[in-house]
Amino acid sequence: MGIPVIQQVKIQAQVLVPLVKALQAELGEERANGIVRKALRDLYRAFGEQFWRTKNEKNLGKAVASAFTTYARDDALHYNVIDQSQDVFAFDVTRCRYAEFYKELGEPELGFLLVCSADFDTAEGFGPDVKLTRTQTIMQGAGHCDFRYRRTGSTD
Repeated sequence: MGIPVIQQVKIQAQVLVPLVKALQAELGEERANGIVRKALRDLYRAFGEQFWRTKNEKNLGKAVASAFTTYARDDALHYNVIDQSQDVFAFDVTRCRYAEFYKELGEPELGFLLVCSADFDTAEGFGPDVKLTRTQTIMQGAGHCDFRYRRTGSTD
């Protein structure tokens, strides 16, 4: 079944956090973060594309629910499904061990940059008709993350 995503994130952070902090010190936070996002954008979009092709599922709700069971593995996420249908998957994350990990490191802003920002790039990989809306994250101090995936043009 492979290494759980939460463990992958912890392993990656051992290299990425010091690297990003060094880039920020050298280039300034805004420029360094922009370079990091640009470097990771294509990687996460390709991940979304591959997942979507492999899943070969027309039901958006089923497909995205399946993806989030992977991210939630090993008790990494607790979430409540708000709506799930052919064209919608809406849920709230109420506990996030990714955010807890980055908070323990004292680097929640880097957690947002390296983990949370990838959600939108991955969603782009699902296709041009899939849109993710999220207005808040636990990583940025909110009480929950509000994920709303919707197929463009759906009226659900």
